[in-house]
Amino acid sequence: MGGAIASFSLLAVAGREVALDHDTFEILLYRSIVSLLIVLAVSAALGTLRQINARNLKLHLLRNSGHFIGQNLWFFALTTIPLAQVIALEFTSPVWVALLAPLVLGERLTARGGLAAVVGFAGALIVVRPDFGNLSPAMVAAAVAAICFACSALFTRKLTRTASVTCIMFWLALMQGVMGLACAGIDGEIALPSGRALPLLALIGLTGLSAHFCLSSALAVAPAGLVMPMDFLRLPVMAVVGLLLYGEGIDALAVLGSALIFSANWLNLRSGASRDAQ
Repeated sequence: MGGAIASFSLLAVAGREVALDHDTFEILLYRSIVSLLIVLAVSAALGTLRQINARNLKLHLLRNSGHFIGQNLWFFALTTIPLAQVIALEFTSPVWVALLAPLVLGERLTARGGLAAVVGFAGALIVVRPDFGNLSPAMVAAAVAAICFACSALFTRKLTRTASVTCIMFWLALMQGVMGLACAGIDGEIALPSGRALPLLALIGLTGLSAHFCLSSALAVAPAGLVMPMDFLRLPVMAVVGLLLYGEGIDALAVLGSALIFSANWLNLRSGASRDAQ
C-alpha cells in the first residue's frame, strides 16, 4: 500500500499537468497503451505470460468499467479543485468498501473497522468542508468517482481469488485502452502527444500500473476492509504536494482532518492485527 500511495500521488500531479494538452479520454487511452506495453514486456521477462487467460471476463469488465468511469471523473476534478479536496472526496471510497464488502465478498464488517472508516471519512470532510447547498460539478465528480473506485477495489479483491496480478493488469490495460480509444475517438479527433506531454503520459502509464499492481498485491493478501482505509494516508501527502507545487494552503482544520485520518488508519491496522492474531 505504501507503493500504491506513492504511485497514486505521482499520478495525480502528472494528470493535472497533462490536462493542459489532452482531455480525460485521451489521457486514459495513452496511459493504457503505456501500461499494456509494460505488462507484456515485464510478463515476458518474468515468464508469466501464461498466467493471462480469458476466465472471468465479465468480472474483469465490471472491474474495469467502474474504474474507467471513476478515473475520468477523477481527472476532471483534478483540474478544477485543490488536490487535497479531490483526494479527500475520493477517500469516501473506503466507507463504501467497508459497507459493500459483506455483500460482494462475504467479508465480515467489524465494529472497529466500521468506526475506522467513519473517523477517516469525518477527517476527509473536515479537510474539504463542502457546501452541500452549492456543490460544484468537480466535487460531485470526485464523490461519484469514490463509489466507482470502491466497486473496482471489491471486484479486484474477488478477482485475486482466481486470477494472478499479471492477468488482472493485462485486462486492466487492454480493456481500458479500448474504452479510451472509443471515447476519445467519438468526435473523430485524437490529439497526438506533444513533446511536453509525452513524458507526463509515460509517467501516468507507469504510475497507474504500479499503483494497481501494489493495490492488487495488497488485496490478494489482506481483506478489502483493512487495505483500503490505509489509502487515507494519501491525503496529507497530497496536501503537502499541493502546498509546495501549487501554493494551495494548509490551515488548522486541514491538519485536524489529517490527524483524524491517521487515527483511522491506526485503528484499522489494530483491527487487522487482532483478526490475524485470532
